[in-house]
Amino acid sequence: MALFAIADLHFGFSVEKPMDIFGEHWKNHSEKIIENWRRLIADGDTVLLPGDISWGMRQEEAAADLDAIYALPGRKILMEGNHDYWWKSASGLERQYPGMRFLKNSFDWYENWAVCGTRGWLCPNDSHFTPQDKKIYEREQIRLRLSLDSAMRSGAEKILLMMHFPPMNDKQEPSAFTEIFAEYPIEKVVYGHLHGEQSHGSAFQGEKDGICYELVAADYLEFCPKRIL
Repeated sequence: MALFAIADLHFGFSVEKPMDIFGEHWKNHSEKIIENWRRLIADGDTVLLPGDISWGMRQEEAAADLDAIYALPGRKILMEGNHDYWWKSASGLERQYPGMRFLKNSFDWYENWAVCGTRGWLCPNDSHFTPQDKKIYEREQIRLRLSLDSAMRSGAEKILLMMHFPPMNDKQEPSAFTEIFAEYPIEKVVYGHLHGEQSHGSAFQGEKDGICYELVAADYLEFCPKRIL
C-alpha cells in the first residue's frame, strides 16, 4: 500500500473552463491525470488531493468531477482549495461519497501517519499579499491547529500535513504556519497552488528544521500523481 499526492486537479467535466489557456501543456490535462492515476495507483493505495479539485461553483456542478475521482482506484483524502467554491459540508460529502475523506478541521490515518490539513493562505511579505489577506491568513492558523490537535488527541506520533497554499511566502521566509509546525511532530508537508515555471521556482522543497516539503501541483508533476510514502 502506497501513498500518493497530487493537487490542483482543476477538473471541469460539467463546466466550460478550458485549462489550456494557461499553456499548451494543460491541454487534455484531466485525461492525462486519469490515465496516469490508473497506471500507477492500485485499490489498496491512498491518494492525497490538497485542493482546487473542481471548477464547479456549486456541488451539483462539481458532481461529475467528484464522481470521476470516486471511480478511480485507491482511497482518497481531499482538502479544500481557494477555487473549491462547491465545498460546503464535509460530512455531507462523505455521506455522498462513502470511503472518501473530506478534511475540515479534522484528520485521518494512513498506516501510522496522521494526515492533517488546512487550505492555508498567502503569507505576509509575499509579493501578492494585501491587507485584506490578513484575516484569512489568521483564520487558517486556527483551522490548522484544530486539525493538528484532533490528531494529537488520538495519539498521533508523526504527522503528514497537506496544505493547498505553500506555508511560506515566495521569498521562502518563515510564517505563522511554520511556527505552528514546530510545535507538533510534523515530518512531511505537501502543498500545491503554484502554477508555471516562475511560481514553481519560488517553492521551497527539501528539508528544513526536520520537515520535508514537497510541491505536488498537478502541472509541476506533469499531471502524474507522485508517490510520497
